[in-house]
Amino acid sequence: MTFPSFYDPERVGTLFQPDLLRIQREAEAAAIPPASGDRRRTALVLIDFQVDFCHPTGSLVVPGAIGDLRRAIEFICRNAAAISEIHASLDSHVVFQIFHPAWWAGPDGKHPAPFTPIPPEEVRSGRWRPLFDPEWSRKYVEALAAGGRQMLIIWPYHTMVGAVGQALDPALHEALLFHSMARREQVRWLIKGTIPKTEYYSILEPEVKIETEPRGTLNTAFLESVARNDAVYLAGEAKSHCVLATIRSIMEYFKERPESIRKFRLLEDCTSSVKHPTIDFEGTANAELARYEKLGFGRVRSTDPLATS
Repeated sequence: MTFPSFYDPERVGTLFQPDLLRIQREAEAAAIPPASGDRRRTALVLIDFQVDFCHPTGSLVVPGAIGDLRRAIEFICRNAAAISEIHASLDSHVVFQIFHPAWWAGPDGKHPAPFTPIPPEEVRSGRWRPLFDPEWSRKYVEALAAGGRQMLIIWPYHTMVGAVGQALDPALHEALLFHSMARREQVRWLIKGTIPKTEYYSILEPEVKIETEPRGTLNTAFLESVARNDAVYLAGEAKSHCVLATIRSIMEYFKERPESIRKFRLLEDCTSSVKHPTIDFEGTANAELARYEKLGFGRVRSTDPLATS
């Protein structure tokens, strides 16, 4: 097919200012009916396709993200007339968060390096000491272990609120604006990760619940809303972390509603895993996804025809 003229695959993964008026003209010229009239509704959920995760200059780059972005953009352009709504999450952090170096220090006063694991036994022994909210921090690492969650890992400072790294990739942003204007449907943004005391891999819930915090519990309103669609596609970064955790939230919430689980599909060629020197994140993610597939969760490619049932 012919993609909109503003789309240049060579610009994916670079910073530039989208020409909104040009996009508006092309969207109107496409003459696609408004999404409000769709008899069959399809949703697309884009997870953390942000500069820090996708661009070569980003602070926590996921290898393969540029290709994932291109395929996601082309999926949107090919299927603009069939995608009824698009949701996009933005991982959003501040300096002092429990997974950032500044939160912890060793006996020598030095902060842990990025990618350092913080297991409960090293907190108990004093190998790592929390500099903020110490009582909560100690309970937190224990709660992760008790709940079978991923061990706390120190991440590079990333997707900092107000910084360039927090922004959506501009080429993807163009595609979202095109779809929004063509279908007369607002992009639906999800902000996540702003709670200092917990990680927030899933776009739907923090790793450890904090009932008193906004966004501190499972976003059931989003789950019920998106599940009203006939099909829901997911893509984004990283497969091993935020994408997988989001799927885990979906599977847990709908575990007694298999008809809802069958609506969800991962675009497997629009997501990649974090690389770690010693942890096989890709293998772990694939094993978990294989279990979910047996329960009805779909795994497809962006070039496959859209689901019709």
